[in-house]
Amino acid sequence: MLEKTLVSVVGPTAIGKTRLAIGLAKHFHTEIISADSRQFYKEMTIGTAVPSPDELRAAKHNFIQHKSVHDEYSVGDFERDALLLLSQLFEDKGKVVMVGGSGLYVDAVVSGLDKFPTIAPQIRQDLNNTLAEKGLIPLQQDLKRLDPDYFSRVDIANPHRVIRALEVCKGTGSPYSFFLGKKKAPRPFKNFTVGLMADRKIIYERIDQRVDRMIKQGLLEEARSLFPFKDLNALQTVGYKELFGYLNREYDLDFAIAEIKKNTRRFAKRQMTWYRKNKEILWLAHDLPIEEGITIIESKLKIIRNA
Repeated sequence: MLEKTLVSVVGPTAIGKTRLAIGLAKHFHTEIISADSRQFYKEMTIGTAVPSPDELRAAKHNFIQHKSVHDEYSVGDFERDALLLLSQLFEDKGKVVMVGGSGLYVDAVVSGLDKFPTIAPQIRQDLNNTLAEKGLIPLQQDLKRLDPDYFSRVDIANPHRVIRALEVCKGTGSPYSFFLGKKKAPRPFKNFTVGLMADRKIIYERIDQRVDRMIKQGLLEEARSLFPFKDLNALQTVGYKELFGYLNREYDLDFAIAEIKKNTRRFAKRQMTWYRKNKEILWLAHDLPIEEGITIIESKLKIIRNA
């Protein structure tokens, strides 16, 4: 009987996760599950760094551009769909590779989502009204006051995440983080997580280079085509929000590009905060040759298998 193991590749944005995931998929003769929550959307290609056509041909990717920005697709939907696909893939594959920078989506597949009490719909409506009338900053301040722990690790630029946490805080009288990390049902497979790391200076340089590359590839034109739908949840994303501000004549293009770089660096910092919670991640240098990385991973998997 095949040993069922999900090999998850994580790390900050622009670190090179796709490259390692493809190397692992080819080595294990398996497929890749993308857990990047913004690469799900077919209208968002450049700004989400969707794998290139050559990369997509190099290994079978799942959950890449399979939804529209007009579709509602939650982390719970992804958990359900990914587990169904895993059950099918594990019928004849011992290993499957999952890759993504969305820590919540990776954790949903690996260990399951946290369970929350039912919240009165009016609370969310009131929060949405506040967002529409006063913007995101008052909601961020509220969350920092009610749940400083979750505030320190959530993407506070994402209104959907902020509102979700606040509605739980206000609806239960307890911090959102109180409901996180409870014991969940075990998965019918093992998980092994590999993280890519680099000095902060290198990560920031890679981010700046990627943003410049995206602009040259036509990110502004992509954002312009999505501007009429700028209020959709899927588009509350770094790289698009800043260009929407430029298209709305709030500031010039140079400022928008600088903001993309700054906000992406902040996002990378939050990603690392999220991953540092997991003491079982095997960290590898981002520039380690793929063959060496695979050899290390194989040796660790053998140790786990024989334990």
